[in-house]
Amino acid sequence: MQRRIEDYALIGDEQTAALVGRDGSVDWLCLPRFDSAACFAALLGDEDHGHWRIAPKGAGLCTRRAYRPDTLVLDTEWDTDEGSVRVTDLMPQRDRVPDLVRVVEGLSGRVTMRGLLRLRFDYGLVVPWMRRVDGERVAVAGPDSVWLRSEPPVRTWGKDFRTHSEFTVEKGEKVAFVLTWHPSHEPRPSLVDPFEALRVSVEDWQAWAARCRYDGPHRDIVVRSLITLKALTYAPTGGIVAAPTTSLPEELGGVRNWDYRYCWLRDSTLTLGALLAAGYHEEAEAWRDWLLRAVAGDPADLQIMYGIAGERRLPEYELPWLPGFAGSYPVRVGNEAVQQLQLDVYGEVIDSLSLARSSGLPFKPHMWRVQAALLEFLRTAWRQPDEGIWEVRGPRRDFVYSKVMAWVAADRAVRSLEECPELGGDPDVWRAMRDEVHQEVCERGYDAERNTFTQSYGSRELDASLLLIPRVGFLPPDDPRVIGTIDAIREELGGNGFVRRYTAEGTGVDGLPGGEGTFLVCSFWLAEALHLTGRTQEARELFERLVGLANDVGLLSEEYDPVAGRQLGNFPQAFSHIGLVGTAFALFGGEKAG
Repeated sequence: MQRRIEDYALIGDEQTAALVGRDGSVDWLCLPRFDSAACFAALLGDEDHGHWRIAPKGAGLCTRRAYRPDTLVLDTEWDTDEGSVRVTDLMPQRDRVPDLVRVVEGLSGRVTMRGLLRLRFDYGLVVPWMRRVDGERVAVAGPDSVWLRSEPPVRTWGKDFRTHSEFTVEKGEKVAFVLTWHPSHEPRPSLVDPFEALRVSVEDWQAWAARCRYDGPHRDIVVRSLITLKALTYAPTGGIVAAPTTSLPEELGGVRNWDYRYCWLRDSTLTLGALLAAGYHEEAEAWRDWLLRAVAGDPADLQIMYGIAGERRLPEYELPWLPGFAGSYPVRVGNEAVQQLQLDVYGEVIDSLSLARSSGLPFKPHMWRVQAALLEFLRTAWRQPDEGIWEVRGPRRDFVYSKVMAWVAADRAVRSLEECPELGGDPDVWRAMRDEVHQEVCERGYDAERNTFTQSYGSRELDASLLLIPRVGFLPPDDPRVIGTIDAIREELGGNGFVRRYTAEGTGVDGLPGGEGTFLVCSFWLAEALHLTGRTQEARELFERLVGLANDVGLLSEEYDPVAGRQLGNFPQAFSHIGLVGTAFALFGGEKAG
């Protein structure tokens, strides 16, 4: 079977996550954190790199699957000649160690089930020593230890470095399997009741989803997007990873394969806006607090991304033993882009903290000092060329969006002082900066002949990030330059009605071979830009098409190939779901998110 990215569903415990395929196989799981080494890495290789499948004997893809309404609990069902069966997958929220729970339930007839477990620590490289202890299986290799048990007990046996099981279930019968990780040097962890964990997980997720304030069209997928954002949150710190995966390709067979298991500052304003609009103030506050901790220090050292606890060093290296998804090599861990200069992040952080203040999140005394320090650095640094919002690995340029966000930084600081003079600062200095940036962008970043802003000064290339110009307030939506930019981006970066980030092939902008798909969040930005410029019907039609790209359980990856009709890039992608939520509020919520 040729796997597709959209064939997977997500389960998680707000500290890590697993991807479950339509065939009942868990093909990706990093333990104990999102950024830990995977013990199931078949997603980026084959079954020998680690997976855990439970399915009817001889069965292939499932007959149907779905999340239980408003939860992250996944039901996968097969109809066979013997009868019907359901496998329910979840990861209960934990106190200390992670558990993966799989409950098999007979729905009709008498179905023979088979289980096959290949544990391969360190991204599929290390085969653990498996032994039986008190009727359970325990696998150990170096720092990692995993226990496997079942209720009621099911016979398991080892063969060819795999753990096998076979059992039958009749209608109404249930068999639960629990996989528990813990550090190998520590005593065996306490046991979780899998059936109680299932009940509590369903109740907790549904109670959380019920708090959502959105009641417009497509509420189900808006709630699903918010649940996905919640699942991508590292609960101990409040950080939100861009995706739970690494190296899912932006082009099948290509080299644009990156590790997204970290927290990007560029997501901050849009994330806060989506959470606040939907009524999730606790999560918004936790993200704001993570942001404040992560950026603390010398403003010159501000990074574009951090680890889930705020780690700064994210060295990039390759895993040569993994062939990659659909032969897309190399597989990378870490992200070298952490060293890049992306000046837009200063604007996004200042904008985020201003939004947090104006939205009524609890005040932090040092928050304004952080904003003022960042802006003082930016007051001279904004003139530098940088790598831009898309982390291009080509030469630095004067990217227009970076300059626009420098304007945003000064604008938000001036507005904050106008509203709260007691904060302290010199608004005249920041007004002068704001005016200077605005004038330069309009003179050097605008192509009057084509009536469009360009990707960088002096370039003829376009960039989808420029769709955010009216959203951030740099120019009003009815300005002819805004309308011209939107139309030019639709014409030159559009593909089958969707939008690419920029022209990747043949321009030398990003220093990489090959191309990529249309970028989903950019298409959501286009829908919102159309709405802001009075073309609401077109915006809603585009939104309908974008929502239709979600897979059968409502998940979106980073990109989409409209020719092949396939999702591309890391999955599920927080930025895509943030875009969906924000655009839904803009189009149907009576107010813009953020």
